[in-house]
Amino acid sequence: MSAPHSSPPTPPLDALRQKIDGVDQKLLELLNQRAALSLAVRQTKKNDAGSIFKPLREKEVLDSLAARNPGPLPEEHLRAVWREILSSSRALQGPQNVAYLGPEGTFSHMAAVDYLGHAAGFHPCNDLAQVFEEVASCRCELGVVPVENSLQGSVGASFDLFFSHDVRIQAELFSRITHCLLSRAPSLAHVRAVYSHPQPLAQCSNWLRAHLPGAVLTPVESTARAARLAAEQEDAAAIGHSRLARPAGLGILARRTEDEPDNWTRFVIIGPREGRAPCVPQPGHTGADKTSLLFTTPDKAGALVRVLNLLAQHGVNMRKLESRPLHGHRWSYVFFADVEDDLERPERASLVQELRNLCTHMRILGSYPTGPQLDRPEPEHDLSREEA
Repeated sequence: MSAPHSSPPTPPLDALRQKIDGVDQKLLELLNQRAALSLAVRQTKKNDAGSIFKPLREKEVLDSLAARNPGPLPEEHLRAVWREILSSSRALQGPQNVAYLGPEGTFSHMAAVDYLGHAAGFHPCNDLAQVFEEVASCRCELGVVPVENSLQGSVGASFDLFFSHDVRIQAELFSRITHCLLSRAPSLAHVRAVYSHPQPLAQCSNWLRAHLPGAVLTPVESTARAARLAAEQEDAAAIGHSRLARPAGLGILARRTEDEPDNWTRFVIIGPREGRAPCVPQPGHTGADKTSLLFTTPDKAGALVRVLNLLAQHGVNMRKLESRPLHGHRWSYVFFADVEDDLERPERASLVQELRNLCTHMRILGSYPTGPQLDRPEPEHDLSREEA
């Protein structure tokens, strides 16, 4: 009778660690080779006034690596690692100061870090207007701006600021939003006040009515500010991300307080428009997937319909159409649209001119690739106390 089949002996742990150390050494050498090439790119482009951030090129790199990845490294891990490598590469080529709605710990801040990597310099702003001003004035190279939420719709303030600031959309990303109730209180029964940004309060409105019907809801400028206010009171709480708890000395009384589990916010990355040429697709690259534009139409019957019909005649699908009051012009409106096309391609020049002829004002805000969906995982355990 033959002996039962047995698997080869597992190498001792020390031997495996030595192999890992050897691979790490090779990775270190390769990363430094890549860094040297990034510095060479900086020298080659030293007279180029264009943006260092090239989202079309970066998407091409990530997609190509994902397509050639044999595993067992999961694709989401691969993309996360390479976002940090690309972040380092941009930082080596020049300053990358990123304005965002602060303070540190807001969803805007986390989205910025997740997408642009830790090598960027992050500049917190007091409000969205300051984010636009920092970028338009070139004090910051990039800005991260929320534009819409899957539950609560558009962020009107962001759209209004696009009309008054000469900035350009360079990229987009989608970030999953999960909320927690953060507090020093020992239980929900002790909470008398809840602070948060207006959007999270709206996204958690049903949960708050069901679990804290008597609490006073107070909107503040950011979730990070809400956490600081909750930390100052024993009977107050904040709605925000769980990662705000530990720095503020708060416990987590409840997780996933959002009314709908599929809660995402769309952010756009903006850069200065002045002196920035449109992105030119690389050879073999499919180019941008979307274009955002704003326009106003004559005050006459059928003016908007003619714009929509023209896009339809050219096979351009519209994904979003938003109207906002035109400040300084009573009962007049400006339209914001997202279309599934790269309107900055030379082949679309005649269409763009026809659109300008139909509009009293028309501006392309930017053409860019469809953004990734970044799902920041909740930590399995932390030091915060939780209600049983």
